[in-house]
Amino acid sequence: MKKQSIAIDMDGVLADTESQYLHYYEQEYGKRLTKDIFHNVPEAEALPNGSIFKYLYTPGFFRTIPVMAGAVEAVRRLQKRYEVYIVSAAMEFPLSLFEKKEWLAEHFPFIHWHNIIFCGDKSIIDTDFMIDDYCKNLDFCKGKPILFSAGHNAGITHHLRANNWQEILDILDVVPTN
Repeated sequence: MKKQSIAIDMDGVLADTESQYLHYYEQEYGKRLTKDIFHNVPEAEALPNGSIFKYLYTPGFFRTIPVMAGAVEAVRRLQKRYEVYIVSAAMEFPLSLFEKKEWLAEHFPFIHWHNIIFCGDKSIIDTDFMIDDYCKNLDFCKGKPILFSAGHNAGITHHLRANNWQEILDILDVVPTN
């Protein structure tokens, strides 16, 4: 029997980009901010001085992003029941392609390269489920969309929401392993 498929976004879902933005901002300006700055604000506008876009074009930014809490174990568990694809609209930031590939190899070495998709437009993805933090990707999902909570999407109510990786496992009814 063929497994159902899941497309999982990288930035803001597997990778904790909000923490990375805050780390880079503190290193540059010496000012520590909290994730509250992202709450209900478009991601690109959350930090002053156009910092977000500057960081997105900084070599090493994508390679050193922290892993989202619980993501590695959750994806391992999902693979037992689902065909898991990692999908990233990486074409927008060309430096990110190699860095994201290396990041995945380090943190998710159990994801086969056949299951990694770097694209420009996620509307081409045809999976049974899609987990993403942006509605622009979920609104065209051909399967069941799951919105992964992030500061910038706090006000969104038209998609099923998961606040963390445990909630993803609960939604997808993945039984804990012993």
